[in-house]
Amino acid sequence: MRSRALAAATLAATLMLGAIPARAVLPDEIMADPAKEARARELSKELRCMVCQNQSIDDSEAPLARDLRLLVRERISAGDSDSQVIDFLVARYGEFVLLKPRLNEHTLVLWLTPPLALLLGGFALWRLGRRKANPAAGGGDSSPGLTSDEQARLERLLAAESAPDKPL
Repeated sequence: MRSRALAAATLAATLMLGAIPARAVLPDEIMADPAKEARARELSKELRCMVCQNQSIDDSEAPLARDLRLLVRERISAGDSDSQVIDFLVARYGEFVLLKPRLNEHTLVLWLTPPLALLLGGFALWRLGRRKANPAAGGGDSSPGLTSDEQARLERLLAAESAPDKPL
């Protein structure tokens, strides 16, 4: 029983340590000025690794991510502001380098598609709910109407059913 508890504790510790994100910044990349290093780290979290694609350059161990981290630090050392560093990288690599693309005419569809899809889906569900709640209003009745002959026959049958039985 004790070995099971020890194995469970070891597994839990391993999973918890594995959940801590690993940073790929190497010691030789770190800037001497802590304020500039903090700026570089924040910028690195906003930039996409072009190799890993859904990972920031701060998290990626790819050689291109290292090159981009060094480039960010060079630009900061040169005195560029955060927006100038971002603009430089976007001019060089395109909007794809940003993990959160800017809202402009090129990315308008990217930003508007999710809320529009959500609204259209909600509207479709609302209509479906109304149609199921009231089939006559939504055109849910797929049976065709009766012809005049069928209607007359139905009325005769209903009248015959409701008439009192005649004694024999």
